[in-house]
Amino acid sequence: MQETLLVELLTEELPPKALARLGKAFAEGVVKHLVERKLVAAEPNVHVFATPRRLALTVDEVLAQAPEASLREKIMPVAVALTADGKPSPALVKKLEAKGIALDAVATFERAMDGKSETFFHTARVPGAALDAVLADIVADALKKLPIPKLMRWGDATHQFVRPVHGLIQLHGSRVVPGEVLGLSAGNTTRGHRFMGQAQVTIPSAEAYARTLFEQGSVVASFEARRSLIQHELAQAAAQIGGVQPIEDAALLDEVTALVEHPTVYVGEFESEFLAVPQECLILTMKQNQKYFPLLDAQGKLLNKFLIVANIKADIPDNITGGNARVVRARLSDAKFFYDTDRKQRLEARLEKLASVVYHNKLGSQLQRVRRLEMLAGKIAAHLGCDVAAAMRAARLAKADLVTEMVGEFPELQGIMGEYYAAHDGEATEVANAIEQHYHPRFAGDSLPQGSVAAAVALADKLDALVGFFGIGEKPTGDKDPFGLRRAALGVLRIVMEMPLPLDLAALIDDALSGFDDFLGREGVTKTELLAFFHERLRGVLRDTGATAEQIEAVLALGPTRVDRVPAKLAAVRKFVALPEAAALAAANKRIVNILKKAEQSIGTPDVALLAEPAEKALFAAVSELAPTVRAQVEKENYTAALKTLAGLRAAVDTFFEQVMVNAEEPSIRANRLALLSELAQMMNAVADISRLSV
Repeated sequence: MQETLLVELLTEELPPKALARLGKAFAEGVVKHLVERKLVAAEPNVHVFATPRRLALTVDEVLAQAPEASLREKIMPVAVALTADGKPSPALVKKLEAKGIALDAVATFERAMDGKSETFFHTARVPGAALDAVLADIVADALKKLPIPKLMRWGDATHQFVRPVHGLIQLHGSRVVPGEVLGLSAGNTTRGHRFMGQAQVTIPSAEAYARTLFEQGSVVASFEARRSLIQHELAQAAAQIGGVQPIEDAALLDEVTALVEHPTVYVGEFESEFLAVPQECLILTMKQNQKYFPLLDAQGKLLNKFLIVANIKADIPDNITGGNARVVRARLSDAKFFYDTDRKQRLEARLEKLASVVYHNKLGSQLQRVRRLEMLAGKIAAHLGCDVAAAMRAARLAKADLVTEMVGEFPELQGIMGEYYAAHDGEATEVANAIEQHYHPRFAGDSLPQGSVAAAVALADKLDALVGFFGIGEKPTGDKDPFGLRRAALGVLRIVMEMPLPLDLAALIDDALSGFDDFLGREGVTKTELLAFFHERLRGVLRDTGATAEQIEAVLALGPTRVDRVPAKLAAVRKFVALPEAAALAAANKRIVNILKKAEQSIGTPDVALLAEPAEKALFAAVSELAPTVRAQVEKENYTAALKTLAGLRAAVDTFFEQVMVNAEEPSIRANRLALLSELAQMMNAVADISRLSV
């Protein structure tokens, strides 16, 4: 008999930020065990439900009893199982007794080869799992494996879960599946909405779960359905106001969805005088503390209205909107107080307070770090030919907002508040902007710093962190990266490649190292190690371009430190592999590299007087003719043209390897030919190591 299965665990309010993940993991755990026990098809139709007070799922077409199965098991080798006269040996008799297999079943045993020996196998029919017998264990196991960092106990019970539990439903169709989980006996009743629905709701059948819970309990059981409903009502409320839109924040939407069982959206309002506070502060206050959706106009400017997602539908919502207005007023008053208080002191006057803020016990205080950033930003700005004084000034003030009241309350606003306070202090616009933008890019897809001054400070911030933490041995391991060094490295690569900036990574690392003499000494971190870390991050970035692994390795094999040139080199390599000459040249280059690796002598420059064979003279002439062109094209960063020029070498290279013995017996001839191949390899690998290409 196939019926829909319903499992629901009724709890106290679950952690809202984890609710969607818990609901999905619970369903996956239950379904996995049902599939393993053949109680349901491999990919059943599953509906996941999660509200603040319940985790539930329904699975279609679940069997009450799994079908009978055949179990084939190895008994023992025939030579051990039978005596010389073909009768069961004592070892076989003992084995069969232990397994409960009758001795006369030996005649039905299958004989088959197992490795090199003939072996007895026994096949028996075993009954399938009964849903009534296994469901409670399945549910209990799925609950144990939920991603819950901390469990709790309640009352006098010894059971543990993320929150106290109050009810368990196990329905197969309309039949209660008996069982006990976390001290709860399975039934068919649950609880409705705390204020709007029936206190107790009886679920008549598994198929009727969501409908009955909504109609009698005023609960929208599906997380996704509630999320979509909230999105629709937010958009509808904004449309009624006109010309506005609620702020887009997927994490906030998920959290609010996890806080309500029957969402209703209302419009709230606060005094317009608060709009004098930077809108980032107001938005963060409303989102973080109150879970409101701030409203923005078409230009992205904050309005003094917001949207509330309530867990109750009221005919007259004045109490709801009025109460929320009073609460948000107090929150915004705090933000205004912080803002007004912070502006009474200039950013520069706060610098000395950074001396008491520890950056890392092995890397000094934030003030010591600021001094490193100031010098490093100045050096990078000099490399870029931009305003050195502005870059140093921005770096000097970049961390001062860490000791402001506003950032102390809302750490997410660091940099943002620094920009506002710098502008209030009369700092140059370029300096103020760089203070905020030096944190960019903060995550994948984030915007880059705008302008060379901001880029110099952003690079200084990230390079200082990389060199410092690598220097004290705090490198990322596995999936652990507590100091965000992978993100910092990706930020450096994106800034240099995408802006792009003509900066050398090796030189930047040297510049950053110079600021750590008091902490690390030059032996504290190796440039090679950091460059390898950058190149590993760069591999990941380049994979997203659609290039093959061989093409990427061809470019990175040369260990490029001017990463701003890497995208163009990779693009050139991708075009090169499409040329008809590419395969032969890649193979020839690989052969040349192997020959040069095996050379047991130092390699000089080729001497035209020692060229004996016509084929090597022709190759020397071709190299001499094309080398200046290739060199000029590479210097102009016209890498595609350089690789196309190399295609003209194919005929000479092919003829050389067909007609010339490189390892000649005469030492001087052999050395000269190796020198010719060395010059050829340098020219062929001016853009990328084409021997790495699989064409």
